[in-house]
Amino acid sequence: MIHAENVTKKYGKLVAADEVNIDIKAGELAVLLGPNGAGKSTIIKSICGLLRYTGTITIGGFGNKTTDAKRLLGYIPEFPALYPMLTVREHLEFIARAYSLDGWEELAEDLLRRFELDDKKTKLGKELSKGMQQKVSVCCALLPKPTAVIFDEPLVGLDPHGIRELKRLMLELRASGCAMLVSTHMIESVEDDWDATYIMVKGKIARACRRDTLAEGESLESIYFEITEGEGGVEQ
Repeated sequence: MIHAENVTKKYGKLVAADEVNIDIKAGELAVLLGPNGAGKSTIIKSICGLLRYTGTITIGGFGNKTTDAKRLLGYIPEFPALYPMLTVREHLEFIARAYSLDGWEELAEDLLRRFELDDKKTKLGKELSKGMQQKVSVCCALLPKPTAVIFDEPLVGLDPHGIRELKRLMLELRASGCAMLVSTHMIESVEDDWDATYIMVKGKIARACRRDTLAEGESLESIYFEITEGEGGVEQ
């Protein structure tokens, strides 16, 4: 569903992503891990079609910069960017019109209720806290019912209720066949639910593994620290 092959991104002489390969199937939750500066944001922005790169990226078999791919993909950025003079509900209406959605109101109301925003519908974007803006960003991304979703540090700024609800939604999305890529520093937040993980170091995938291939006693956290603090080589 989300496929990246030999993706490379350079900023001058700096190689931010070096022949990165990622393959996430329908119904899988993949985790993208790595220290600051490893290239995670570069890969996410490349997958979302926000950067130029070399290599191939497809969403559901469509080139990631095509309209067909964009209709399948939902993106929750690390830093929400709301329109300051639109209300919460107007943000959702804007998305509904942009995607030509029919009968979207019921889902919009359900998302607002789940994230405790149903009493904030008339609040302007500029009046919202960082956490509330993040919740609106999640609601907007999920309103078109995407079959692939990119989460970039989705839990940062959320209150405990918001974290719990987002984790529940992610499990529901996975059960419905949605492919998800989650970039996070909060390993414990995905420790119980991941299917595949990609650990980046210095622009490369240092290790890619699946939960069902772990050795006895291995965990996502132990793998991460072994790679980022050890002397293991980089492998694709």
